[in-house]
Amino acid sequence: MKQLIIILIALLSFQLQAQTTINGKVLNTKYQPIAGANIYLEGTYDGSTSDDTGTFSFKTSETDTQTLIVSYLSYETFTMVGDLSFMKDLTIKLREDVNTLDAVVLSAGTFSAGDNSKVNVLNPLDVVTTASALGDFVGALQTLPGTSTVSEDGRLFVRGGDANETQIFIDGIRVFTPYTPTTNNAPTRGRYSPFLFDGITFSTGGYSAEYGQALSSVLLLNTIDEPDQDKTDIGIMSVGAALGNTQKWEKSSLSVNASYINLAPYIALFPDRNDWKKPFETVSGEAVFRQKTNNGLFKLYGAFDASNFELTQEDINYPDGAHFKLNNENFYVNGSYTGKLNDTWTMFSGLSFTHANNRINFEDNDIDDTENSFHAKMKFKNRISNRFKLYFGAEYFATDFGETFQNIEVDKVGYGYDNNIAAAFAEADIFVSKQLAFKTGLRAEYSDIFKDFTVAPRLSLAYKICNKSQLSLAYGNFYQNPSSNVLKFEQDLKPQNTSHYIMNYQYNADRRIFRAEAYYKKYNNLVKYDTDFASFNSNYDNSGVGYAKGIDFFWRDSNSIKNFDYWLSYSFLDTKRNYNNYTLEAEPNFANKHNLSVVGKYFITDWKSQVGFSYGFASGRTYTNPNIPGFLNEKTKSFNSLSLNWAYLISQQKILYASVNNVLGFKNINGYQYSNTPDLNGNFNRRALTPAADQFFFIGFFWTISTDKTSNQLDNL
Repeated sequence: MKQLIIILIALLSFQLQAQTTINGKVLNTKYQPIAGANIYLEGTYDGSTSDDTGTFSFKTSETDTQTLIVSYLSYETFTMVGDLSFMKDLTIKLREDVNTLDAVVLSAGTFSAGDNSKVNVLNPLDVVTTASALGDFVGALQTLPGTSTVSEDGRLFVRGGDANETQIFIDGIRVFTPYTPTTNNAPTRGRYSPFLFDGITFSTGGYSAEYGQALSSVLLLNTIDEPDQDKTDIGIMSVGAALGNTQKWEKSSLSVNASYINLAPYIALFPDRNDWKKPFETVSGEAVFRQKTNNGLFKLYGAFDASNFELTQEDINYPDGAHFKLNNENFYVNGSYTGKLNDTWTMFSGLSFTHANNRINFEDNDIDDTENSFHAKMKFKNRISNRFKLYFGAEYFATDFGETFQNIEVDKVGYGYDNNIAAAFAEADIFVSKQLAFKTGLRAEYSDIFKDFTVAPRLSLAYKICNKSQLSLAYGNFYQNPSSNVLKFEQDLKPQNTSHYIMNYQYNADRRIFRAEAYYKKYNNLVKYDTDFASFNSNYDNSGVGYAKGIDFFWRDSNSIKNFDYWLSYSFLDTKRNYNNYTLEAEPNFANKHNLSVVGKYFITDWKSQVGFSYGFASGRTYTNPNIPGFLNEKTKSFNSLSLNWAYLISQQKILYASVNNVLGFKNINGYQYSNTPDLNGNFNRRALTPAADQFFFIGFFWTISTDKTSNQLDNL
């Protein structure tokens, strides 16, 4: 028995002697102690936590080479691999994790919305609940700073740029014809349903090197990755009807939407200033198919619409009015794949095809144009570390545009062009700390139509001033080929160019956001011609120049007043340009010096309702009065509009929705049309260009049938 006790004591003594002590201190980069850090040997139960002084110590019976792990919330995990004999009196410094929610965000010039956005300025649901938007995502974006109010057009005019300078992308792939066709003095709408998108990024300048062929702005729309359940959406509206269905399976899903719009019944009840022969009619459909793979997601998006209308509009140069007829067909398909290659590499590939045809009759002139466009892109992302991410890729744009023109005096003639552009880009995100981050990139493009090569650098940085606010700067060069109304007549040109300089301050806390952003844009190589309109007999060159500078303010608050969410945006714009047929540098007729939007939404629980309002103000726009000397020498009166909406929850899945645009009936004037020839006194007569209708009324019933029996088309009701 005595021998057994001696053997046990000897074995215990040997084991104690074989244990190794691991100790040290855990500090942050400012040499301050971190208490509560978790320290352990990987694959074992041996470890400890640091005390108030950052000190730790524990023993282990492990031997040879081991992996020491040190982790703490909001800090990057520290890993040390080595022999245990060297793990004594360690001084371990943990760096702050740059991926936490309170880390700095690169935000200059960009408004983001969606589940993956750290800073939500505009939620996707706002598209359908903003009173003035009428369910159009472009209409909702026009309540943000940086946009100009051009009510008769309906497209996005951003920071002194015309509507052609803004490009729209779906799932990272270009949309070549994003707007429905229209006629003079009647606003267009975006073609695509907001219900299929869960992410919106609207950049008013300084955007990533990944995107090109846009001088002023890009709008990125991301379709839903995975629906939450099977459902059917039914809509019956004063202007038509809509039907949608989503089917969800284990690894795939399909969403389909169809709509029919016909303004004939509405115009019969509320006649406007146009003499309609055939009121606006359109049938459209969209579908998104999603398929999960082991390492990625495949999406296929398709959309088709066909529109037609015929009317006679008042025109000072046509005593009986000007006759206009249009038939349009548009098809768009977009396929993309996002996949994980390994722990650090991911890739994206996608392509789109657009076919658009317009058949137009204006008086005795027949115009038939067809556009076929293609976009292919591939990009890679390498997450080298939490602090350094590398992006690079290449893309190709191809557009084949053709147009025929004829009238009783001119036999059929044709115009057109092939516009092919190859591009490559590289970009890096560099996070120095939670407080400081950079994004730097370079984009190179070769335009085959011009035989021209361009290189565009991009740079932005952000610095976290405190937990709730940050300062950002951005710079970039941007190139874009002229639009089809020029290229169809002349191809001996070169890309147009802008340089952007942006400074942004942002405050974000407690469901409140404040942004202030100053910018300066310099335009070069803008297209000029020497006739009233771009024509086959015009002389073209790239001598046009211009600038735009200003400051934007945005405030959103959904916290101060219970059940009330509101935002205010104001923009000041100082811009001039000499392009198109301008005779001198002047403020363009699509620019407002002052723009103000106020949007509010109030949830009334007892009424099971959401009521909202949207007020827009814009200072007057320039026009040329030929009766006095000068060019763009006068301005219209200011624009005002107050819109109201009401959504009532009949039952959990049935909603009655109503809205009125310009409820106070402001008599807005978009500009003036002057006669082509003077009267006997030498004066040019004019007429005011007013909206076809001062007000627009909308009523809709929306019914959702879903698996959970609670979802509806305004999920927050």
